[in-house]
Amino acid sequence: MSSFTLQSQVSDIVTSIPQTADLFRSLRIDFCCGGQVPLEEAAKQRHLDPDAVLEQVRSVESKFADYQESRPASLKESELIDHIQQKHHAFLRDELPALTPYVTKLARVHGEHHPELLRVQEIFSELKKELLEHTKDEDEHVFPLILKFVADPSHQAAAELKPHVSELEHEHAHAGSLLQELRVVTSDFELPADACGTYRLVFQRLAMLEKDTFEHIHLENNILFERLRQAV
Repeated sequence: MSSFTLQSQVSDIVTSIPQTADLFRSLRIDFCCGGQVPLEEAAKQRHLDPDAVLEQVRSVESKFADYQESRPASLKESELIDHIQQKHHAFLRDELPALTPYVTKLARVHGEHHPELLRVQEIFSELKKELLEHTKDEDEHVFPLILKFVADPSHQAAAELKPHVSELEHEHAHAGSLLQELRVVTSDFELPADACGTYRLVFQRLAMLEKDTFEHIHLENNILFERLRQAV
């Protein structure tokens, strides 16, 4: 059952489910400076059907709830790979491009008074490039090799797989160091006194990106790759 109604304030919806900002942005509903109005009123101001907008909000909420609730239990290697792809890789493919214009806007508008935001933009840009390339390599090359090894754990398959896993672990370490620098630069995502709605949104979603990426790395390094090492 959705927690949102036509009387829910737009700003509260975005605070609860940050990904709804993308929906409101596409509908040109102001969730930042003018977000403290009921959803029904905001929709009518844009000459939109409030019930249709609420339905879209609930759709995003449902998708986000599914994402939050999906947790790996005692999954087989093939199921674990599928879980990583369906949850974490899909999240990165959606979130990294969607967050980009907000990070760019934040650096452009507030970078003069908060120069650390220029470094935030640089770190995010590097993370985006590396994570998208990393997940593509896993999907197209490494995960098929892992499944091949699981089906036939021969020495040849292990030797073929080993350098790929080592490279992925090296990339994980670099992504982790970028995320740690992001925390240092933003003082643990602490908002300044003059933070606007976009500022809050970006920091909230960067924190979510950090949480998801560390969980993603944990599943691969400490569960999937560790199982492979034990099987050799």
